[in-house]
Amino acid sequence: MSEDLNKKTGKATLWSSVTEIVTKLIVPIVNIILARLLAPEAFGAVATITMVITFAEVFTDAGFQKYIVQHNFESEEELNRGTDVAFITNLVISVLISALITVFRHPIARFVGSPSLGDAIAVSSLTIIMVAFSSIQMARFKRDLDFKSLFFVRMGASLVPLLVTVPLAFALRNFWALVIGTLATNLFNAVVLTVRSRWKPKLFYSFKLFKEMFSFTAWTLLESILIWLTVNIDIFLVGNALSDYYLGIYKTSMTTVNSYMAIISGAVAPVLFSALSRYQDDDTKFRETYWHFFKFTAIIAIPMSVGVFVYRDLVTDLLLGAQWGEAAGFIGLWGLMSGITVVFSNFSSEVYRAKGNPKLSMLAQALHIAFIVPAVIISLKFGFSALYITRSLMRLQFVIVNILFMRLIYKFSVLTMMKNIFPSFVASLGMAVAGCAFISISSSMVWQIFSVFLCIITYFGLLLCFPKTRKEILELPWIQRRIKRNKGGTK
Repeated sequence: MSEDLNKKTGKATLWSSVTEIVTKLIVPIVNIILARLLAPEAFGAVATITMVITFAEVFTDAGFQKYIVQHNFESEEELNRGTDVAFITNLVISVLISALITVFRHPIARFVGSPSLGDAIAVSSLTIIMVAFSSIQMARFKRDLDFKSLFFVRMGASLVPLLVTVPLAFALRNFWALVIGTLATNLFNAVVLTVRSRWKPKLFYSFKLFKEMFSFTAWTLLESILIWLTVNIDIFLVGNALSDYYLGIYKTSMTTVNSYMAIISGAVAPVLFSALSRYQDDDTKFRETYWHFFKFTAIIAIPMSVGVFVYRDLVTDLLLGAQWGEAAGFIGLWGLMSGITVVFSNFSSEVYRAKGNPKLSMLAQALHIAFIVPAVIISLKFGFSALYITRSLMRLQFVIVNILFMRLIYKFSVLTMMKNIFPSFVASLGMAVAGCAFISISSSMVWQIFSVFLCIITYFGLLLCFPKTRKEILELPWIQRRIKRNKGGTK
């Protein structure tokens, strides 16, 4: 049973990783084009719209997706009944919220500091219904660790902006291209997931089952609200204090970095949560699984974040263009903090939820918000540079809190964390020194792109100097298969 789950987890991780890598290779292409067609003000407007819509989406899901993934159902019939209740609840709530947003669109727009965006907010609210329609199907795929099917869905969805948003941006040259493109992507997800899913919605509802499910997910819902506040409270504050131009710079810098770090977190976190949920009653397997994911994620995430910091000007020029020059500093610092956050904070949240204790994640988010709000308000008085430096460094507070929770509540050794990350940290530091030296040789974009590959070689060369890490890397299944094939070819 354990070996079978390990195999499924391994395959799920592979497909999830391939999904994130392939889709994230398409997303930058779209962003590179859009950043050159649309002004920062357009992205600022969409940041405000997204803030409103994502807040509403928190209530439409209500944590039911995680319930479907994590809960131990006694039979397939019980699972299907629970899925039906979750689906109908999500759909009804989403329709009601979308209707309320449409009716009160202009007061909402004034409240968020953008009075002219009322109609755009109303149109975008249709996304809420589409997301509610597809989220439960997605949960069923994740529960079965069927990330192969999700790969094909995500692949198709990642092509929609290229086929819809980009042509509209050429024609409209305003934020409506982004709004309509988002609607098209979510519509694609809703239709394709429904068609491919083995489970189909049935007209079944049980208030008793709803009550049981909601009691299970109430803390997750509160946590989701706090996560939304963590992500968006500064968008609200910046949007009311600065222009759409700076809001666009601020939000796009975050989004650009997050989309790349999501290659790691987006690929690993769903699989980690599913695997840890299965091992929640086996502490030994639970810890082994966690440390395995922790170490190998650090090997990729830490150098990625250091690389973004060192090559921040190149990253900005390549991905956004000349009109986004003011974003370079923020992109670099936010990128540097992102690697640390992914390894130490994102994985901690998966542990809390897998152990059925989302209260801890909620408390961590609440403490983080308590620091963010005054820090952003004060830093806004000193200009945009002070704002992004302060906001980036505030992520360290979130990391420290999660490390303390992992140590005090679940007895995860801080020393073991440091030992697991030490090889990646040292190799990344060496890579950073090499990168700075390479950049000083020439400011040519061609040379700097070439030097990135030299940095990658430097990093892995230094990493393989650590015997234990070298042994663990060489023992990875896909590397072992490659070695065996090469030996077979030699013979």
